[in-house]
Amino acid sequence: MDTAASSTPAVRKKKSKLWQSITDFFVSLYNINKFILRFFREAFMPPFEFKEVMRQCYEVGVRSFTLITVTGFIVGLIFTKQSRPSLSQFGATSWLPSLVSIAIMRALAPLVTALIASGKVGSSIGAELGSMRVTEQIDAMEVSGTKPFKFLVCTRVLATTLTIPILSTYTGFIAMFGGYLNVAQNEGTTWSTFIQEFFDPLTYTDFVASLIKSVLFGFTIGIVGCYQGYYSAKGTEGVGKAANGAVVTAMFLVFIEEIIVVQITSWFR
Repeated sequence: MDTAASSTPAVRKKKSKLWQSITDFFVSLYNINKFILRFFREAFMPPFEFKEVMRQCYEVGVRSFTLITVTGFIVGLIFTKQSRPSLSQFGATSWLPSLVSIAIMRALAPLVTALIASGKVGSSIGAELGSMRVTEQIDAMEVSGTKPFKFLVCTRVLATTLTIPILSTYTGFIAMFGGYLNVAQNEGTTWSTFIQEFFDPLTYTDFVASLIKSVLFGFTIGIVGCYQGYYSAKGTEGVGKAANGAVVTAMFLVFIEEIIVVQITSWFR
């Protein structure tokens, strides 16, 4: 009897924590949906911040150009190099250009670009807006009558949504060039033959699916980074949590979206 009585507060405490966790999850889900709806409501209403959008596109695209170039080239080179031994066992090394094109254009180019952008761009957005929240710059903008949400959030989300597809396409062609160098060195394949075999297995559905994934990834990276930073907790610790949360959450959602889009596009093939 005493044992049951003594365990009752512990059981109640566990139930209370579980209920609090469930409540916090649905509250966060509500706040995120509210944040996204606010973006769509304000992003396409005047006044439009074209200059700031272009500046953010420069920050997202040009600042990531070198990293994207090196990563894309290495991905194409290493994937081709790792695939050769498996194909050579069946005497099918001539299929390498087709294999590289399917892997890169369907999956690797958008996914690698999104993961790099999540780490570089997402953390930067989260830390920047988090610092502005901590130093009360966002509060000062709201008091002064300006619209910080449109200037800070909408511009960054639009920039990532527009720029990530461009970076993804660029990554695909750089990876293709890396794959060509490896194939040309080992197989002696000419550039024209490689290009023909590279694009031969690709269809219109592949390009559309890759574009849709890139747009979704860009929007996700921007909206997650802005949400984490815009509502970061007070103090310098909150800035770090906002940057870390932006990276982890964006990467997780990118993988989820990859699975969903791949499943949907497989129905049309």
